[in-house]
Amino acid sequence: MSVKSIEILYEDNHLIAVNKPCGLLVQGDKTGDETLADLVKAYIKKTKDKPGDVYLGIVHRLDRPVSGVVLFAKTSKALVRLNKMFADRETKKVYWAVVVKRPEQESGKLVHWLRKDQEKNRSKAFNNEAKYTKYAELNYKMLRGSDRYTLLEVYPKTGRHHQIRVQLSKMGCPIKGDLKYGAPRNNEDASIHLHARRLELEHPVKKEPLVITAKVPNENLWQEFAKMMQ
Repeated sequence: MSVKSIEILYEDNHLIAVNKPCGLLVQGDKTGDETLADLVKAYIKKTKDKPGDVYLGIVHRLDRPVSGVVLFAKTSKALVRLNKMFADRETKKVYWAVVVKRPEQESGKLVHWLRKDQEKNRSKAFNNEAKYTKYAELNYKMLRGSDRYTLLEVYPKTGRHHQIRVQLSKMGCPIKGDLKYGAPRNNEDASIHLHARRLELEHPVKKEPLVITAKVPNENLWQEFAKMMQ
């Protein structure tokens, strides 16, 4: 992926937000593959004509097969404040998820306790607290339905490993393409139909409300639902 193809959603002296494509890591891992952070650093270096290393603080992450809003800090001051805001749950994250089964209720709250399996890189959801589990909560509502799929809007209250994926699966509504959590088949591009649609927060320096929205991927089913929402 080239620097030119990065979709910038918001940028000022303190922050930069981009629309992450599915399949790209936010931060480096053992694969050594190119990351979104690498591309954003290269973009800043090129557009701002910066000599030497570019500072970029990673505030939060999205799973590799997930698309949508990712926010980075361009200064250490912004990073410290953003880290605190995310830890204190002072931000509002809104996701869109296309699921393979219509939920029984059009809206609701899901509460589970999640246990992460580090070796398998997956989480398991329990209805009650168990050993080595962490509390997970989200709200959802149905936005649109088609013949085979349903578009949900999801509001996670906590930020656990694979939380939305495992909680929707536990409800009996796995995300399209998410083989790891019960989808019947994968997507050809190895994506899953989970998109970080919107991030709402107070600007860490300017103290003004900030709402960052990302368009859904240019893929047939996503575009079909996007048209329905217009």
